[in-house]
Amino acid sequence: MAPKYIRFNLAFIIRKYMMQIPDNQQSPVSKHAGVSPFKGKTGIRRLINAFGYSLEGFKAAFKHEDAFRQEVFLAIVLIPLAVYLGKSPIEHALMIASVLLVLIVELLNSAIEAAVDHTSTEHNALAKQAKDIGSAAVFFALVIMVVVWGFLLLG
Repeated sequence: MAPKYIRFNLAFIIRKYMMQIPDNQQSPVSKHAGVSPFKGKTGIRRLINAFGYSLEGFKAAFKHEDAFRQEVFLAIVLIPLAVYLGKSPIEHALMIASVLLVLIVELLNSAIEAAVDHTSTEHNALAKQAKDIGSAAVFFALVIMVVVWGFLLLG
């Protein structure tokens, strides 16, 4: 049988390196230190809260972002059109998914822009780069939508 200090050291090594426990964690109590009190919600309460936060985000984007409003109106037109023009359920799904992809990427771009503007409204090369990259992502989502619709409608 191995001496007690070797067993303790092996247990420490396994705990620290194999389970990736940070050095500053002293006890299970400190595991939750600094975590938002809202993170403790579980079950149906968490789902209700998450749904509410999602609606608030949608409303904020719709209210403050012109591009998002335009893309929502485009989606209101294109989604029913996809159901009408698609020849199969797969085509319907691809056309609708490409429209929703544009909305998702625009929401992420708006979140990036809001976070950057919150940090500083002064001109900064990295802030500009972050905003430009988000804009490029929206552009490519729009390209994907046009390509999908083009392939499916023009054959």
